[in-house]
Amino acid sequence: MLKDNIKSHLHLHLIVFIWGFTAILGSLISLEAMPLVWYRMLLAVGFILIYVKLKKIPLQVSQKEVLKFTLSGLIIAFHWFTFFKAIKVSNISVTLACLSTGAFFTTLLEPLFGKKKIVFYELILGLIVVAGLILIFHVEKKYVEGIILGLLSASLSATFAIVNSKFVKKHSPVVISFYELLGGVLFFSVLLLITGGFNASFFKISVNDFYYLLILSSICTAYAFVVSTSVMKYLTPYTVMLTINLEPVYGIILAVILFEDKEKMSPEFYLGAFIILTTILINGILKNRTK
Repeated sequence: MLKDNIKSHLHLHLIVFIWGFTAILGSLISLEAMPLVWYRMLLAVGFILIYVKLKKIPLQVSQKEVLKFTLSGLIIAFHWFTFFKAIKVSNISVTLACLSTGAFFTTLLEPLFGKKKIVFYELILGLIVVAGLILIFHVEKKYVEGIILGLLSASLSATFAIVNSKFVKKHSPVVISFYELLGGVLFFSVLLLITGGFNASFFKISVNDFYYLLILSSICTAYAFVVSTSVMKYLTPYTVMLTINLEPVYGIILAVILFEDKEKMSPEFYLGAFIILTTILINGILKNRTK
């Protein structure tokens, strides 16, 4: 078990590092958030299906389980939509700073999904996180829409982590990932059909966008999605969310290096982001000592 835990931690850190590039790709791809997410999920389903066929992994599960996985897929689909939409209306740094509140949302949502009780010090630390967010809101008023979308994305990410941690106890991560991504594609397809989103411009993709989408859907989605789901067999939802908080660190550093002036924020912004990340890390240390 100890060996599995260590391997899971190392795998998770690799995935988080890969996810650090996701925001960069989201900014580089010229597509709007909806088609970006649709193509990402569609291509990822294809890559997972190829893997399933090569490894001869059975996909048979009950209709009840398929429905559960599909509904879970809606959560991750909307998480990605709000994430990329936040990047489009603001920038990478703002979006990732808000996404780092995922662990805080996990502490609030876990009691709703299980028997876990709300811990007093978590509420205190939660208030500090809110203080960091208020500071960011105050100094970056032009990015309010991006901040709201980023926080919504973080809450959806936390919900997804909690739900998926229950699925992996009984089912293969590959099977779960396949049906969740397929469910997200089908739902967004219906939504696009109803709203008339499937038009000529929707299917016009530049060569650069296509290559970026291949990287996003294969390495950053299909591979990362399956591995991140599998590690939940050995790690708690909070541990997963805590480690994912390194994603903003990687992403913001990469964004400043690659996009320079577009991503450079005020000192107050970085102070607010530092407060949020430090608080989440303190929460993790306290949890570890309690255990």
